[in-house]
Parts: sequence; structure tokens; C-alpha cells
Amino acid sequence: MARLAVNIDHVATLREARKTDVPDPVMAAGIAEMAGAECIICHLREDRRHINDRDLTLLRQVVKTRLNMEMAAVDEMVKIARDVRPDMVTLVPERRQELTTEGGLDVKTNPDYYAGVVERLSDKGIRVSFFVDPEQSQIEAAHKAGAHIVEIHTGHYSEAHTEQEAEERFQRISRAVEASADLKLGISAGHGLNYCNIKRFRFLPQIEEYSIGHSIMARAIFVGLDQAVREMIDLVKGF
Repeated sequence: MARLAVNIDHVATLREARKTDVPDPVMAAGIAEMAGAECIICHLREDRRHINDRDLTLLRQVVKTRLNMEMAAVDEMVKIARDVRPDMVTLVPERRQELTTEGGLDVKTNPDYYAGVVERLSDKGIRVSFFVDPEQSQIEAAHKAGAHIVEIHTGHYSEAHTEQEAEERFQRISRAVEASADLKLGISAGHGLNYCNIKRFRFLPQIEEYSIGHSIMARAIFVGLDQAVREMIDLVKGF
């Protein structure tokens, strides 16, 4: 049965729009956990555009399930992760000008570097996930670098304009999931998933966890965060 991991970055984005102290992403994490979320995700970006260092420290203190820190594979973030010790880290690509993460990590161009990052994090008992596009070569490179988990990037599927296009992109994801399972990697999926397009994933029981943020926070504006999380849990648990 799949788990739901809730990304709380957009709560911090709203806070930073006015540079105030509300809404509090740490409070959002507590509500999400009480609603049944089994993991809390936050992305500490190099530019600190939403989640900040204080948020991360407080989240480590209050999250009762698992804390997943998304981060670029750079020395500054590795040092912070080693100090804070989230339960897991997800390595993601990062560009200053992007609105959100635009694609998967290019592991295969420098697997030895990423292997070093994994070693430094694993040394502190932190499990490491690689956010990758649904490409076998990237999955194999992540495995070679020592990844414990791969998170399959579902953004291109979520952006499909036709049913045929969505199905074709979903089949790419399906093949990537099979390749990950063959390598005995933990498997999660995320980016752009919502209450409608996630339904196709009932055909992929190998996926252990779904990482979802934006659609849950958007739904929460109308029904409240507790209900928004519970509705998404009902969907993923139904798989």
C-alpha cells in the first residue's frame, strides 16, 4: 500500500510573499501528519526562496513520521544535512531562475561525484533518494552512485495536453519503475501529480510513496489542509 509524503514548500512560499511569519510551514507539517501523511518534505534551496534554515531545524524537532529534505548536491547543503540529520535526503537539480524543479537530476554525467555525496550523507545515517527522469540510464547511474531510493519525475506526464500524450508518458514512467524494481531500489514518484492524474498510477503498485505538494495546498485553500491531505491519502491508499 502506497504512502503519501506531503511537500510543505508552498506554505512557506505564501509566507515569503509578504515576508511575515504566517502561514507557518511547521504548523502545516503537524496538520498533515495528524491527517495521516507518513512523510513531510521540504526543499531548502540555495536561494532560500521559501523554506529557510530555521524552518528546517524546527521541522527536524517536531516531525514525528519522516522528514525528507530536498536539496541540491552541493557542499553547503551536504553540510547542513549532516548537521540536521533528516531521515532522508532527495537530491534534485536546481536553477536560480526556475519557478520549480524542471526535470530530473543528470546523474550519469558524473556518477562518481554523486557517489561521494551519498557516502557523506549515509555516514550520518541519512537515506538518499535521487530525483530522476524516467530514463533507465539515469536510474542505473543512480544505483551505481549508491542511491537507496529513486523518485521518478512525473512532471512531463502531468503536463501532457492530450490523453494519448499522457498515456505515452505514463508508459515511460512504467518502464522506469520496472527498471528501478529490478535493481532493488526503493521507488517513489512525484512532481505535478494531482487528484485526477494520479489515478492512472493504480497500475503501478511497485511505487511505495508519492511526493505531492502544490495540488494539496491548492485544494486546502477551499477545503482546509486536513481534508485535502485525507482526500489524497484515500486515493494513494486505494492503489
